[in-house]
Amino acid sequence: MLKGLNPILSPELLSTLRAMGHGDEIAIVDGNYPGLEDARRLIRLDGHGIIPVLDAVLSVLPIDEFVPEAIFRATVKGERDKLDPVHEEMIDCCAHYEPHRQVVPLVGPDFYNRVKAAHALIQTSEPRLYGNIILRKGVIHPGKPGDKGKAQVDPFPY
Repeated sequence: MLKGLNPILSPELLSTLRAMGHGDEIAIVDGNYPGLEDARRLIRLDGHGIIPVLDAVLSVLPIDEFVPEAIFRATVKGERDKLDPVHEEMIDCCAHYEPHRQVVPLVGPDFYNRVKAAHALIQTSEPRLYGNIILRKGVIHPGKPGDKGKAQVDPFPY
């Protein structure tokens, strides 16, 4: 256990999130998704639904601000604009951390191909269909000494 970190963030997940670089993507998928088949790196979070996992990841992961679209969700049977309750909850969760970001719907093959290319895939036990989302990692800007929540510049010259 660590102070200030959501306990859903397992050691394996924290290591993966830390190892990801700017522009890398991570998919968080429901319990029906073929995770073992599609993942380059599979992290299982059995027993947790998509919303608590998404909330935990967004609590530590910066979202890419250098691209117009950085958060993507699955669609219901190719219906781009249809929102199931799970999608509404994902959008609300994302808005809490990224209020100026849209959650972009990706239809079928566009979504699945992006998941296959992702740095890692988190498999949840979410029972609701199409409860899948992709996040693109951003950067943490260096801060001034004393700024809370910003990365500090290394004080040691090399």
